Amino acid sequence: MSVQIDRLSRMIARLGTQRACLSFASAEMKNFQGTVLEIGLGKGRTYDYLRRVFPQREIFAFDNIVHCPADVQPDATHLILGDFRTTLREAAVRLGRGAALVHADIGSDDADRDAVLATAIAPLIDALVTPGGLIIGDREMRLPNWNALPLPQDAEGWPYYIYRAG
Repeated sequence: MSVQIDRLSRMIARLGTQRACLSFASAEMKNFQGTVLEIGLGKGRTYDYLRRVFPQREIFAFDNIVHCPADVQPDATHLILGDFRTTLREAAVRLGRGAALVHADIGSDDADRDAVLATAIAPLIDALVTPGGLIIGDREMRLPNWNALPLPQDAEGWPYYIYRAG
């Protein structure tokens, strides 16, 4: 029988792991030029964190619809709405391959659907991230030119993934 933890503990572990991974990225990308992409704006928590740790960088956020409060909503130029499979393809034309960091928070309660989405968007993300850039996400995405990195020591034990683009 598997041990179930309560939803509050799950949320704390997930958010702690996200923060640890994004803090790692902040240190790693300190001297690396490029934009930041937040795929899955959601309630704007990680977008708010990203704009604080990367205050000089242009940050683009992607989602289907806006769920976040106004104070953490990107302006119209930096908010890209629609299906990721379409908007990421269009963003590659508009933005090119200049992202230093891509954070993909696309998870839901449907692991099979998430796996299909992660497989579909990984090559689209690859077209946006600069070689040497980081891809961080809550779903496994593997491409031959991406190297998996270990999670930071202070990650809270939640499944998260960090890759360096080749």
